[in-house]
Amino acid sequence: MDSQKRKKYWSKNLKYLTILLSIWFLVSFVFGILLVDELNTIRMGGFKLGFWFAQQGSIYVFVILIFVYIKLMNNLDNEFGFNEEEK
Repeated sequence: MDSQKRKKYWSKNLKYLTILLSIWFLVSFVFGILLVDELNTIRMGGFKLGFWFAQQGSIYVFVILIFVYIKLMNNLDNEFGFNEEEK
């Protein structure tokens, strides 16, 4: 694999990481800590939404982001020829 192709692969990987970690930061820190009072005015399943994000929502979102990252990286590996099946 040439140097240019590796740089492009790594650049896309970092882009994915930046986007997914930004989403996680938004959900866990911003929604769960900074906006908790505003979100607590909304109820979800009998619980205040700010409390839900702080206790449950950020964990659910993190697990979903793990699966999204797996899918994105499998697609990226296929695009750049890093298929595990071929080895």
